[in-house]
Amino acid sequence: MDQGEKIGVYSVGVNLLLVGIKAFLSFLSGSVALVADAIHSSTDVISSMTVLAGIRISRRKSKSFPYGLYKVENFVSLLSSIFIFFAGYKIIDTVFFQRQSLKIERLPYAIAGVLLTIAITFVFSRYELKRGKEIGSPSLIADALHIRTDMFSSSVILVSLVGGCFGYNLDRIAALLVVIFIFKAGGVIFLDAIRVLLDASIDFETMDCVKTTIMKEPQVASINALWGRNSGSFKFIEADIIIKTNNLEKAYLVSRKVEKEIRQQVSKVDHILIHYEPQRKETTTHAVPLTEDRQRLSEHFGDAPYFYIVTVREKSGELLSEGYHRNPFAGEEKGKGIKVSEWLLEKGVDTVYSPKGFKGKGPGYVFSDAGVDVIISKGSLSNIKSSLQKIRDPI
Repeated sequence: MDQGEKIGVYSVGVNLLLVGIKAFLSFLSGSVALVADAIHSSTDVISSMTVLAGIRISRRKSKSFPYGLYKVENFVSLLSSIFIFFAGYKIIDTVFFQRQSLKIERLPYAIAGVLLTIAITFVFSRYELKRGKEIGSPSLIADALHIRTDMFSSSVILVSLVGGCFGYNLDRIAALLVVIFIFKAGGVIFLDAIRVLLDASIDFETMDCVKTTIMKEPQVASINALWGRNSGSFKFIEADIIIKTNNLEKAYLVSRKVEKEIRQQVSKVDHILIHYEPQRKETTTHAVPLTEDRQRLSEHFGDAPYFYIVTVREKSGELLSEGYHRNPFAGEEKGKGIKVSEWLLEKGVDTVYSPKGFKGKGPGYVFSDAGVDVIISKGSLSNIKSSLQKIRDPI
């Protein structure tokens, strides 16, 4: 038996205790309001038993229900709200059709008993609500709010009993006020359950957290669409993203990394589905490290005096810009390779040419994370330009 089920069992026991106390007090005092409240607590017993059953059923999966039966919990919340509405109806029926009179001499005992029920409902509803939020169980949260209505209704009844001691007959007015508390709590639970059963979106704060987590990944260019829904105490998230790479294997690894980050930031996620596609750029930018004469490729990437940076249009191969840029970090003593890499990323570089490559080195990790292609090439700048010319003027 897991934590949620144990709390469900406790709830049944507490509600049975409250029914017994209130039924005895109503008989003792002749209070119509206490009769109505005993009826209210009896529906709590049925509601709590339904919650317990819902928690047990919702854990199961099958071929017919591959996404699980998590929504059973929300359906149980819906039933719980219906029980609340029924309790309100029974109280109204009792107020208008029951003929009882208060037994003034026994009211002090009834007042003491009502104070006891208030203490019980206050302590247990706070405990159940706290634990329900911790484990993300909508049915436990709904049950806690249901039980909390007992505390409010008992407080109103307490006032009416104290008034009765001084000759003020507030019994039926108190019963009607109880109905207002009941219908308000039932309405909140009913609407929350309907939202989930109709696949309404996850709350804004959670969706914003998911969006922020996705965009923190350097290789994610943009988010086309983002969806999320609750199912019981669990969340289902779906994202359509653009990744800065044409390599399907690399795109898959990025999507798995994003999924892992989301699970770390958002609790109770059952399923994440990420659709990804490569970024389609209208232009590409190439960078070549050069020696001082600006004619040959530099053997040392971080120490390269110059970089030749050229931008071409993808579809037509049109040369849009080219230029020689002095390396601003060539004189640095430490970490120059990584600093140069980050500088080139700021310039929007898509491809870097290098005589040796960067396997196991800082620039290699920087370019890999950013989805920049590294092409190992030797020779002069003119050879690189010839290769770029073939890209611009395909046969």
